[in-house]
Amino acid sequence: MRLFHTSDWHLGQTLHGQERDFEHACFLDWLLGQLKLRQPDALLIAGDIFDTVNPPVKAQERLYDFIVQAHEQQPKLNIVMIAGNHDSGSRIELPAPLMRRLRTHALGRVQWLDDGELDSDRLLIPLTNARGKVAAWCLALPFLRPAEVTGAHLGDDYLSGIRQVHERLIASALERRKPGQALIAISHAHMAGGSVSEDSERSLIIGNAEALPASLFSKDISYVALGHLHKPQRVNREARIRYSGSPIPLSFSEIGYQHQILEVELDGSTLSGVESRLIPRAVHLQRLGPAPLAEILEQLAELPVVDLLDDPQRQPWLEVRVRLDEPQPDLRQQLETALQGKAVRLVRIAAEYAGNRDGDALDDATLMELGQMTPEELFSRAWSQAYGNAVDEQTLADFALLLQDVQQQEEQP
Repeated sequence: MRLFHTSDWHLGQTLHGQERDFEHACFLDWLLGQLKLRQPDALLIAGDIFDTVNPPVKAQERLYDFIVQAHEQQPKLNIVMIAGNHDSGSRIELPAPLMRRLRTHALGRVQWLDDGELDSDRLLIPLTNARGKVAAWCLALPFLRPAEVTGAHLGDDYLSGIRQVHERLIASALERRKPGQALIAISHAHMAGGSVSEDSERSLIIGNAEALPASLFSKDISYVALGHLHKPQRVNREARIRYSGSPIPLSFSEIGYQHQILEVELDGSTLSGVESRLIPRAVHLQRLGPAPLAEILEQLAELPVVDLLDDPQRQPWLEVRVRLDEPQPDLRQQLETALQGKAVRLVRIAAEYAGNRDGDALDDATLMELGQMTPEELFSRAWSQAYGNAVDEQTLADFALLLQDVQQQEEQP
């Protein structure tokens, strides 16, 4: 059996106010081509399909147009997609009855039966091979919010609730599978030891609880398709537990990532290989600096000029980081003048006065803008300014739970 593993599409995302629809369209066209070329049996989309809980109409059209085209091109293809922390679980599930006609399964949240048992049936999806035989079972684990895994039957401990969901779902899968069938998990979570892209990944912290242990996925699971972290990576160096990463760079901190999908091969229940398929970058991200203004202006002068035959939508996004000794009220004007006729699109200027850090070099934390900061970071800074000391762990935990309540209210369609 052959699977494609991808995640973190973030359809509808903007980069400092600039929409990325062209880049997402290029990726989806490329993915359709790969599906036609490689003919996988299933496509797994491990969450953060949209960038916000209320995505723009164009982003939703992109998703559903892709699903229809994929089905028309490959009628036997199984598609499984789950909600991530950026998604609204209810929105992801809303068109599920229609999508099932396209062999697409959309899971946004876990549910519990009246007797307190996990509704495992809806989270266990049979994956068929080219001959129409069930070759694997997919365990769908959308991003687990506290309200879904705590309460009367589970207690108030978030991590304990998550562990119980995994244990019950794996037990149900083991009862259902037949000899030779693989168990494949798809999950959106931050696993312990994962490398984070600070500028573009919304924290999953619930009080003290963040990174989940890989032990949640027993050795009975042949492959774990993860979403949330944008850098492709293994978990604990295990070949069977992986993040595919995002298909496009979602911030300037991701310039160096090798964006890819993963092609997974299974021989019965045995994982026989995982191969990266690199995604062509439709639009490059370019960063200049940190450097003094005079040096930055020299670098801008050396940039290529516009070629009228080139597609302007493919011009790189540009971030300029300038180190200043004194205020420059016309800084933007100087930079924009230097960029006239250049084949780049300026989306961000970050400036620092050398005296602010005793002349030290800039780092990403220094340059962080309001839109890049997590709610927890904003709360911590506001607390420090108001009370003159760092916020304590219990207060942070209380704030995190309040934040989860607000996000859940936002999700209601």
